[in-house]
Order: sequence, then C-alpha cells, then structure tokens
Amino acid sequence: MDDAYITFRYAQNIINGDGMVYNTGERVLGTTTPVFTFLMAALGSIFGGINAPFPWIALLVNTLADVITTLLLIRLGENLGHRKAGFATSLIWSIAPMSVTFAIGGMETSVFVCLMTATFYFYSNNVLVPTAFMASLSLLTRPDALIFILPLGLDRIRRGVLALRHSILSDRITLREVFAFAIPVLIWFLLATIYFGTPVPNSLAAKTVAYRLSSEAALVRLLQHYSTPFLGHLTFDRFWIVIGFIVFPVVYGLGSLKVIRDKLRSWAIFFYPILYLLAFSIANPLIFRWYLTPPLPVYFLGIFLGVERIAMDFKKPILLILFAALAFAFTLNGWTLEPDHGPDRPAPEMAFIELELMYEEVGRELKGEIGSEEVLAAGDIGALGYFSRARILDTVGLISPEVARYYPIPESYYEINYAIAPDLILDMKPDFLVILEIYGRNELLEEPVFNDSYSLRNVIETDIYGSEGLLVFERAGTK
Repeated sequence: MDDAYITFRYAQNIINGDGMVYNTGERVLGTTTPVFTFLMAALGSIFGGINAPFPWIALLVNTLADVITTLLLIRLGENLGHRKAGFATSLIWSIAPMSVTFAIGGMETSVFVCLMTATFYFYSNNVLVPTAFMASLSLLTRPDALIFILPLGLDRIRRGVLALRHSILSDRITLREVFAFAIPVLIWFLLATIYFGTPVPNSLAAKTVAYRLSSEAALVRLLQHYSTPFLGHLTFDRFWIVIGFIVFPVVYGLGSLKVIRDKLRSWAIFFYPILYLLAFSIANPLIFRWYLTPPLPVYFLGIFLGVERIAMDFKKPILLILFAALAFAFTLNGWTLEPDHGPDRPAPEMAFIELELMYEEVGRELKGEIGSEEVLAAGDIGALGYFSRARILDTVGLISPEVARYYPIPESYYEINYAIAPDLILDMKPDFLVILEIYGRNELLEEPVFNDSYSLRNVIETDIYGSEGLLVFERAGTK
C-alpha cells in the first residue's frame, strides 16, 4: 500500500547512511511510525541493504505479529474468564479483511495491534512492567496509541492510590513501571527534537489542512464501521448497517459490562473502542482504511462476550458457536478467490493496489531519467517515490512542510476531498508532476500558466476516485 512505501524509503535512507530522511538532506519527520521504520531498516540491512525486498520483509514481520496477536487474544479471553470468547475473537481476527489487508499491504498496523494486544494481555494478567514497556513501544509505533494508554494509565493511578491507602504492596506504582514506559518515549522525543526540531510528525499537521471534509465525516464513517464488524452488509445490503448500529453496540455493552463487574480494571480495555470513536470523531481526520483496524480486536471480544452472556442467560451455550460460525462466514464474504489485479491468489476485496501498481509503473519509467537535482511533485508519494528514487515534492505536505502555506484552498477547487493548490506548482516549479486528473480538475489543469509551462507526457487510463486518468507532466525545458 502507498503509505508503506514511505516507511520503506525512510528505511532505505537510514541503511544508506543518509539518516532518517525521505529526501536526502531534508530532515522532516514524515512518518508516524518510528518503531516500524527502524525495524525495517534493521532487517533490511541484514537482508540486502538498500536493495532489500522491503515489501516481503514487512509481510513476514506482519505475519509473525498477527500470529502473536491471535494467540494473545485467546490468552486475554482466558485472563478475563472467557476463553471461548477469546478463541472466537482470535478466529475472526485471523481472517478479518481489516486485519489481513494491511498485513499484506506492508503497513505497521499488524505490529501496532500486536503491541496493543500485548499491553492489554499483560495488564489483565497484572504483569505491570511489561505492560508499561509494551505501551511505550505502541506509542512509538502509532501516536494514536495514546487513546488506549490514557485509560490504562488512569486505572493504574487509581489502583496505585488505593494501594497506598490500604497498604497493598503488590498494587503500588513502582519506578520500574515508570521507567519501562518513560525511557523509550523520552529517548525518542529527545532524539527527534534534536534531529527534526520536533517529535511531532509533520504528516499530522499536513493532513489537517490539505483535505476537505464535512464536520461529521469521521463520525459517520466510524459509526458505519462499528455497525458492520463482521461485514454483514455485504450479504444483507445496506439495511444491515441500521440493524448493526443498534445490535452490535448493545451486545458489546452487555459483554463488556459483565466482565468489568467481575474484573474492574478491565474497564480500561473495553473503554478503548468507545474512546477511539470519540477521539477520531472530534479530531475529524480523513479516515484512511487502516485507521479503522485498531479498535476491532477489543470490539470483537466485547461482542462475543455479549453473545456468550446471552447464551448463558438462555442456557443455550450453542448460541456462541453458531454466532461465531456466522461471523466467520460473513467475514469470509469480504474475500475474493481471484483478485482482478495484483497477485493472483485469494485476498480481501478491500486489498486493492491498482493505484500503487500504476505509480510503480511510472516510478520505474522515470527512474534514471530524473537528475539528482530535479524534483518530482506528486499527491501520492509512496510507491512513486520508492520506485523512482527521485527527490519528491509532496503536494499534500507529509514530507514537504513548505507546502502548508498554500492550504487551505477555496472549496471550488475540490472535486473530491483533495485538490492541488495551483500556486504551489506555479511557485515551486517541479520538473515533473504526477497526479490523478481529479486532483487538478477544477483549477490547476485549467490554469493557463500551468498549461504553458508543462506538457503532458503520459496518461495511464484509470477511473480511480472518479478520475480521468493518471497524468504525467514534464516542465518545459526539463532535460
């Protein structure tokens, strides 16, 4: 997937001795996953150096992470007193398109979910130093780990205060716990501040200004997601979303509340999907597909716990098995045996990489043609930058902070949720520009100065996002 290639390019430059940069000499933190980046760099240096097969390395790492996650989910269910629900969760997680897609797509999602699940498992087992260390690594893998770390931290403080009041030595907060969490985070924050000038990824700020969204966009997308955890809408069409909007949160509440009554500290675990929905709805970022994955393991577990509770109330334990079988069948409906592009083997329907394959084609074509001082501008920089190895001007601004001053742009420029600011191209004068037609349809491609300065070098047919092709432009005078 496109964002995975951004991480791979950072890893390549680390191996090459250029530092943690995307463009040589430009110290910009354009990735949100330092742990995964350094992991790719470490493994890449062993298996091929700068030419290491990073997509395959990422696939193997993610496979291992997902294997560990499935085992941890079973053990988490056991720790909460409900092994069958844990096993059902593990089973569905192993085939869930939201799990598999980003594992095979080279993203850091599998590693993040593994670290998060390990944090929950150790906390449920009251093994507190490993809990703190796993939480620390989670935060350095994805900054939104704060969403589950905050309730865990609050519950840990609650327990620590009670321990002091009642002289319970086993529950007191120790320096080992504090150091296990704080030292990795502080080391990264210090190094990032010295090296980049800030530990905050530039990509976070860039995404807030470059994309156009309605105020309720994230909330609506997440509610739809929580209404269809097992993809029932693929079988029963959209009316299932309405049913799921009522049924699944209620069942999740029934299951999680029962466990919380038995094991109070588990509230911090089961509050996570709720807090995740609230945090992303308020922040209202553009919801990329991999943003929808992290809350699912706990959400699955809560739903299976709820079904188990209903089954026991009706004295029909077979209901949990039947529900798990149906959830498995509905989830498999999100797969295809023969994808219409990419590798010819079974894969989730949502694991489409058609656009990445086109960017790869363009990147390979341009590699070697673009001089070291020439600049390639693009709205999607992952695969294109990885395969071209060109100096990139990112028109979204993930790795190009100078782009921020050109946004926001007028509403009329947008056909979808992203459009290129015409002044950005006219001022920066990149030597090449590669964009989907829809990114520039309403303004840039109609700009006379742009059309005088750039010639259309190639068009790759595609209707992705409603576009009329992938366009490759070359500035007049570029050799």
